[in-house]
Amino acid sequence: MKLEHLLLGLIGEKPSTGYEIKRYLDTHGRFLRSNTTMSQVYRSLAGMVERGWVLFTVDDRPGAQDAKIYRVTPEGMTVLLDWLTGPYSPPSRFQDPEFGARLSFAGFMAREQLIDLIETELTAREDQVARFRLRDRTLQVDPDVDFDYEFAAAFNERMHVYGMAAIDNYMDMLRELRRDLLDGVIGSAPAISKRPIRAEASESGATR
Repeated sequence: MKLEHLLLGLIGEKPSTGYEIKRYLDTHGRFLRSNTTMSQVYRSLAGMVERGWVLFTVDDRPGAQDAKIYRVTPEGMTVLLDWLTGPYSPPSRFQDPEFGARLSFAGFMAREQLIDLIETELTAREDQVARFRLRDRTLQVDPDVDFDYEFAAAFNERMHVYGMAAIDNYMDMLRELRRDLLDGVIGSAPAISKRPIRAEASESGATR
């Protein structure tokens, strides 16, 4: 996932200034991407203008610096949709943000596309649990300094228990999302012509 993908999604939802985008990434969007600088935002926006993905109009503001308001072009929307609905390869860590970032722009996707994305993620996590949950977790250590092996082993086992609970809850959430999408519980099929209202991000990054 590139910064440009997030910017296209955000501007696609609501034409924005660079400052507004940065403010969003510093607050709600911090769960989708961390530590984004203002220079990165403006550099990416400039490159997207050159590629024809976005355009801007200048908003005259008497007594203050004029602001550029960026909007997505049809070519930029194609790039965004190609990313949202294109191939998705789940990373090794379920906490990585790309899956949540894709879900956060669900308003641009059809119900079937969302279900396929969720099933891809869920299948990968189920396979991951099946392969690694019962792995040999014996510590392979041979330190040259004092080392409390029993304490380290007990602590690592506690962290393993926490990790199991976290990924189990995550998979339950994916199953619930899939079920509710299949049953039509979550809204109606999106209309691409309608601009969705930007909502706040959750800490999981799965919704905003």
